[in-house]
Amino acid sequence: MTCLEMRGFQIWKGYLDVATQEAVVAVVRQLVLAAPLFQPDTPYGRPMSVRMTSAGSFGWHSDQRGYRYISRHPDGMEWPAIPKKILAIWDRVTRLERPPDCCLVNWYGEGARMGLHQDRDEADFSWPVVSVSLGDDGLFRIGNRTRGGKTESVWLASGDVVVMGGDARLTYHGIDRIRFGSSRLLSRGGRLNLTLRVVT
Repeated sequence: MTCLEMRGFQIWKGYLDVATQEAVVAVVRQLVLAAPLFQPDTPYGRPMSVRMTSAGSFGWHSDQRGYRYISRHPDGMEWPAIPKKILAIWDRVTRLERPPDCCLVNWYGEGARMGLHQDRDEADFSWPVVSVSLGDDGLFRIGNRTRGGKTESVWLASGDVVVMGGDARLTYHGIDRIRFGSSRLLSRGGRLNLTLRVVT
């Protein structure tokens, strides 16, 4: 296991072993049964290429009203609790006593991507964001605190964990593409990304 430092991002390569990855995928499958994946629209009325759901006190949502956190799934049910196996990753990499309020689950199928963006819908940017990669490789692009300028990219593999805190907390970042079928972790291919955040 190695830690890469890129523009303030801590990128823990191979942080989760295969057994742990499989265990986390199993609890995510249960989470998705309780709160099914959905495909949100951007505020501009275009469907996002990822499908998503959440766990915790809040779930992240996007539609023509904007980007925001909501207290219930768009279908009306409460969000399930964040599984303990996922909270354990947060505890290990942050060593913070405060748990996250939200675990956003993004599923990337073939051709899905996530444009450069900031995570800025939270109330307090002093808390880090923790990102867990499972399944197919994703090309992670890191920008700057403002739009434009040079960027850097690194491939995130299954089991990699990224911590975005401090100066990196409001840095633009995104996923340019995935290598569909590069991992055997998910039976149908694709990439799962879990993002743990303190919201309030």
